[in-house]
This record gives sequence, C-alpha cells and structure tokens, in this order.
Amino acid sequence: MSPHAAVDPSLDRKHKLVIFASSLGTVFEWYDFYIYGTLAAFFGKLFFPPGNETAGFLSSLALFGVGFSVRPFGALVFGRIGDLIGRKYTFLVTIIVMGLATALVGVLPTYASIGFWAPVILVVLRLAQGLALGGEYGGAATYVAEHAPHGRRGYFTSWIQLTATLGFFLSLAVIYTARHLMSPESFSVWGWRVPFLFSVLLLAVSIFIRLKLEESPVFADLKAQGKTSKAPLRESFAEWRNASIVLKALFGATAGQGVVWYAGQFYALYFLSTTLKLDYETTYLLIGVALLLGAPFLVVFGWLSDRFGRKHIMMLGCLLSVLTYQPIFKALTGAANPALARAMAQSPVVLHTPDYHGTFILTLEAVRDAAGKIVGLKKAVSLTDQARTFLNNRGIPFTMAPAEPDKPLLLTVGTVAVAGFDAKAYEATLAPVGYPKAADPAQINRPKVVALLLVLMLYVAMVYGPIAAFLVELFPTHIRYTSMSLPYHIGNGWFGGFLPLIAASIVFYTGDIYAGLWYPIAVAAMSFVIGSLLITETNDNDITR
Repeated sequence: MSPHAAVDPSLDRKHKLVIFASSLGTVFEWYDFYIYGTLAAFFGKLFFPPGNETAGFLSSLALFGVGFSVRPFGALVFGRIGDLIGRKYTFLVTIIVMGLATALVGVLPTYASIGFWAPVILVVLRLAQGLALGGEYGGAATYVAEHAPHGRRGYFTSWIQLTATLGFFLSLAVIYTARHLMSPESFSVWGWRVPFLFSVLLLAVSIFIRLKLEESPVFADLKAQGKTSKAPLRESFAEWRNASIVLKALFGATAGQGVVWYAGQFYALYFLSTTLKLDYETTYLLIGVALLLGAPFLVVFGWLSDRFGRKHIMMLGCLLSVLTYQPIFKALTGAANPALARAMAQSPVVLHTPDYHGTFILTLEAVRDAAGKIVGLKKAVSLTDQARTFLNNRGIPFTMAPAEPDKPLLLTVGTVAVAGFDAKAYEATLAPVGYPKAADPAQINRPKVVALLLVLMLYVAMVYGPIAAFLVELFPTHIRYTSMSLPYHIGNGWFGGFLPLIAASIVFYTGDIYAGLWYPIAVAAMSFVIGSLLITETNDNDITR
C-alpha cells in the first residue's frame, strides 16, 4: 500500500501496545531525570563542601546541566547502534542504564562520609543518566513514528511527548508523598533518597513491557533488503545535504523548543519555590494542577499538526513565548506573592556600585604563603560582592546601577540610602519596608497562578507536541535514529538543560528576578526567525524512503 493511501483511523491492538510500551518506558526515564532536578536544592549541600549554600545549590544545578550536556554524545552512540542493529534493543539498553544510575544516587554516601569522592561519583552517575537519555528519545520517537499510519504520525508521536510531562508529574507526586509522610528534618537527612530508590520498581516494569515489543516494520524491511547504513555517523554529519538539515533542525526548531519546555515547567517551578518563596506543598500542587490541565494539549497539538502542519504551530509557540514571558512571570509574582510585588514597587532596592560595568568582569587577587611568595590566584571579594551575596541570601530582589563618579558603594531602599556594606545596617533598612521572608499562603491567588502556569504549558505543548513527528520526517530511514537524535538533544540538552543554571546565575548576579528570562527569550526568538525562514513543512513526507 502506498504510504499516502487512506488508512483506518482507529488504533489496532498492536499500535496501542507500541504507543503504550514506548510511552510508559519513557515516562519512567523522565521521572528518573526529573527527580534529580527537583531535589537538587535538598542534596546540593550534602554532596558538596559545606559553608556556602548558594554555591552548593548552583553546583547541583550545574550537575543537572552536566547530565544534559552529554545527551548529544548518547545520541551519537545509541543512534549509531539503533541505525545499525535496530530500534527495539537499543532503547531497551538505554532504560536499563538510566534506571541503574538513578537508583545508585539513592545509596550514594554524602560528602561528610567520603569527602570529594561524593561529588565525583555523583558526576559519573549524572553522565550515565545523560548518555542513556540521549539514546532513549530518538529510539522511542522513531519506533512509534515508523509504526504510525501516514497522516497520523503527529498524533501517534505526541503520546511520546506527553511522557515528559507525565514523568515530571510523577516525580512531583512521589516527592510530595515522601515529604508529606515524614518530618522536614528526616526528609533532608535521608528521605530525599526514597524517590531515587523507587525508580527500581519503575525500571522492572519498563523492562517487562519493552521485552514484548517487536522491531519497527520500516527498519525491519530496510534491513531485510540490505539497505541499512554502514556508517550512519558519516552519512548524517559529513555529507552536507544531511548535515545542513541537522543544523536547520537544531537552530530553527529544537533549541527554541528546548528553552520553551524548560522555562514553562522547570524554571516556573524554581521561580515559585526559590524566588517567590512558596512552600513546597503549595508549589507542587499548583504545578501539578497546571500539568494535569495542560498535558492533554500535547496530544491536541500533535493531532493538529497532522492537519495544519508542524512548522507553523511550533513557530507560533516560540513567538508567543518571546512576547509574553516577561509579563507572565511578573503576573505570577503579583498572584503568588503580592507582598513581594508591593515591596518591589513601593521600595525598590538598588545597589549603586563603582564596580558596575554592565557585564560580568572577574577580578583576581594574589594568594601568598607565609613568606609573602605568590602561590596562586583567587577571586577578589569586593564590597559589591559582599552586598550582592547578602541580598541574594536574604532573598531580596535588587537592581544594579553605576555609582556616582568617585562615590562609594551605595544601597538605596526606596528613599533611604546606606553607604558601603554593613550587614546590620542593611537589615535594619530592609526590615521595615515589607519584603517578606516567605509567601503568605492566605494571600496566594491560586486560580490566577494555575491559569498563568497553564498558559506556559500551552506554549510547551505547541512546540513540543509536533516535534517528534517533525524530526522523524526530516531524515531518511537508514540514518534517521542518528540524524534526528543529535539536534534534539543539543537543543534540549544544551540550550534547554542549562537553562536553570544560566537563568539562576543571571538572577543571582544582577539581582533582577526577571533577568534570567532573557536567555529563553533570546533562544526562542532565534528559532522563530531561522525556523520561519529556512524550515519547510514535513507532515506530508514519505518516511519509508
């Protein structure tokens, strides 16, 4: 039958098993990956040298990004295997590696027990998780798409897209349950390990289900004809005809999709809990409700992309994100922590510094031994650094501005000014103006917060729902696993995976709680321009070629 012939729109039993097995396994994989990101604030202080909680938190976010940074290498390794040997066995291996690496985090000794070996082993486990996830997505998406009838690939593969949100939701549910059943002290000491160990059960279920699958019929036919690629890496990236498509897919689609995805879910979670200081129960419940309401739209936009095309839906999601991220997150502040919003409006905090340059400049000073000999360099800690650290630790939003010529550091809070850096004077000035140490649960406008989070989730659905079908349709069968996996995982692993670290670092350095949003806005704008100009529609492509 021609791939363009009419097909029965109903899902037969085999198709349901393919979607269920691929989707359920990927749910568990994303669960494994997300529990690390969600729990980073808890165990960052346990696996890194004590004394600086902010540094420990940023280090844990950096490690979260490290796991994403190796995903493209996992895509190359497992993508090559998938194009040489087959889809089924490749993504069976990836889930085993992912599950074991996650479970081992649950039994890893802390820095207090084994010193620097703790962060070293944690890095190794994060690398293993990233490599496995790099091979998982391409296999699952390719496997499902190659089983799908023509004209329904967007709908079929959108169930794979749904798994990331469901995995995130499952991680929140398990963490919430664990925290609810034990004291905060117990959870901080050992309870955070429970979600990691729970993944052993999920791993067993995933393996059992995936063992029931057969090889993709498209790949099986290609292999029977002896037309599989002998060198998928060379054909994918050394031949310009295909390499140019990889570059267009990366910069015109997956980079923007990656940042919209992580801004709409992960960064929103961090923003509510860390910046707006909502308690964890309220944060998880609000995010959870928004996820439940928004997740079905991943399938809706996948289905719509079968009828109206992938490109225009994804580009619209990027454009809306560029135009509305700033007002949405400002509205979140007013709805979730109105006292903070009022304090920021009525008594803005500005740090006027002679060190202000508009950009980051690292200043070093010499480290000398007892005899006065220079033995190394370290970052110079200026009064500006001390003031910035104090305000960040206190959770006070502020902006940076240049000091008047030949004038010292000056902190202004509304109309009150404090010269130099004096922690007691700063605290005495800040205390009366109403900056809250935590959000007041009674003042939270929950319906409005959920509505705003749902809007962010709709943007995620627009860029993420059609992306799997789009990538599968771009590349020929014999190099599809390899070719589609790399741009997807660079876009999501590098552009998206480092978003929490980059955005949080920008916020910590500038003091502006909205400054971190300029990173996803810039990347999404890039993808909108490149994708609109250089990418062609794919939904009518023949994927059996």
